[in-house]
Amino acid sequence: MPTSTPRPLRADAARNSEKILRAAREVYAEVGPDASLDAVARRAGVGIATLFRRFPDKSALLRAVLDRQFAEQVNPALDRARQDPDPLRGVALMLETALASAIAHHHVLVAARNTGVLTSGAGDRFFDALDPVVRRGQQAGAIRQDLVPEDLRRIMTMLISVAWTMEPGETGWRRYVALILDSLSPANAGTLPEPAPPIRRPDL
Repeated sequence: MPTSTPRPLRADAARNSEKILRAAREVYAEVGPDASLDAVARRAGVGIATLFRRFPDKSALLRAVLDRQFAEQVNPALDRARQDPDPLRGVALMLETALASAIAHHHVLVAARNTGVLTSGAGDRFFDALDPVVRRGQQAGAIRQDLVPEDLRRIMTMLISVAWTMEPGETGWRRYVALILDSLSPANAGTLPEPAPPIRRPDL
């Protein structure tokens, strides 16, 4: 039985979508998480009806912005990390890229959390890609054996929280990434307490 595939957007519709996504990132960065869709439409140079034809509500727009951010900024780093012969360096690249992206799109993330777009599983594709790199590092003896997947989720939450204590544009958060990476090394690693079980919570 034949299956239908989504029809490609017309050239003008595709251009409008690109303009709206670019405008959304700019407006949220400037205005904050409460930026209005009217402001996004004005920045994109389209009518609000055009925006709604492409993105039926704020949640759909925010989801599209986050998907584009992931595809453009995070996915290339994931590919490089998987191919890096040094798994710990691959983990460092993934953490730094994801953290830099989260900092750059802080207002979009807050707006997404406020509208329910960010769920407890919103970061799964990132951590699902990170887990094999960590396991490869553990097998190679480059990453401590007692690290569990939930540790990385909590470490990322900690790093984002630290970054948000700094002024916009500040890169001092890289100091704390370096400290975390040192703690992942098995050299001189002490015994860790048992990890707490995961809880359902919005991702930061």
